Amino acid sequence: MAMSLGFHIIFAEIGIALPLMMVIAELMWRRTGDATYLELAKRWARGTAVLFAVGAVSGTVLSFELGLLWPGFMRLAGPLIGIPFSLEGFAFFLEAIFLGIYLYGWERVGPRAHLAAGFIVVASGAASAVFVVLVNAWMNTPVGYRLAEGGTLIGIDPIRGMQSPAAFPQALHMLLASYAATGFAVAGMHAWVTLRGHPSALHRRALAIALAVGAPAAVLQPLSGDISARLVAETQPVKLASMEGQWETLRRAPLRIGGWPDAEREETRLALELPGALSLLAYHDLNAEVKGLKAVPRGDRPPVAVVHLAFQAMVGLGSFLAFVALWVGWTISKRRDLASNRPLLFALTLATPFGYLATEAGWVVTEVGRQPWVVQGVMRTSDALTPMPGLIVPLMLFAVLYLGLGAVVVSLIRSLVQETTVS
Repeated sequence: MAMSLGFHIIFAEIGIALPLMMVIAELMWRRTGDATYLELAKRWARGTAVLFAVGAVSGTVLSFELGLLWPGFMRLAGPLIGIPFSLEGFAFFLEAIFLGIYLYGWERVGPRAHLAAGFIVVASGAASAVFVVLVNAWMNTPVGYRLAEGGTLIGIDPIRGMQSPAAFPQALHMLLASYAATGFAVAGMHAWVTLRGHPSALHRRALAIALAVGAPAAVLQPLSGDISARLVAETQPVKLASMEGQWETLRRAPLRIGGWPDAEREETRLALELPGALSLLAYHDLNAEVKGLKAVPRGDRPPVAVVHLAFQAMVGLGSFLAFVALWVGWTISKRRDLASNRPLLFALTLATPFGYLATEAGWVVTEVGRQPWVVQGVMRTSDALTPMPGLIVPLMLFAVLYLGLGAVVVSLIRSLVQETTVS
């Protein structure tokens, strides 16, 4: 399931952000008459279609895995999470229908109808992701039920369940991550082509649109992270302690940069500590008490090293993207040409995969940091998963499937890059 999610989430992010760039390019073409924008819109539409198809395959695999691998979880949570998953399916089909209209309607529908189809693709792609994130948010902060004896849920209110405390922070964080990751990935590819000596109008236009989507999201993402971190501190203090490698319950708890958590010795070694910074960031109070991992039994702690290192990677990669985004903004404010700034182009090229890597690390923090719970405080992961033996077989089969799909995507992107090189 983790392998499937790790593969699928990249295509989910692309499906959220690439249609927005596609529609912006069409808008610019209709406003300016510049055929370069039309070429970009059509290329990004083709890319969206192929990547959407790959994401549909991996998403279908996930839907089967959810039922086959997690029968205990579905038995418990099915009545609560059925509505958001159904709405996600509705958004998915809406996106597929209007993507088809967008792809084949250039000369078959009017300009307004065509743009409207593009905007519906943008909105439905974002909505699809939000509905899925609402399920995960409920798993982190479950509401909308009463827990009966024997561990069953009664008094179920699925609408209330979709409004869990983590719903808005997680949805916001996911959407911003998608725009930042995809915007910087596209900008990085065009920056690389420009560095190789192909600073054509197409690459300049593509660079501008991609950064218009990715740079603001990268700057806003740390603010979204602050909202999420404060919620985690309030509702999942053990996850927060794992993220920071915090073993002792302390006031003025330090923020750690780097370090290696040692679960046996219950200490975090080799970290740079900023006194009081964790209390200040998590609670906006320098004297706030932060709960340490020693306050809970060992069996209720997640794998601390995994969570801490993933969190450090997410913050480091996201901070680099935010820095480059501010660099882009400063360059534009000075009315300097982005395509002729070679250090900036190199930084953008370097940052090409960083958004997706940060997202993968963030989902490791979200999921592994909740362990040993599949639903926080309600059901343990050990009670949720299937007892079926021989799972190595579907694991290997899905791995082969993803390798094949990955090869298709790499081939597609390579052909698109080669095509733009000669444009």
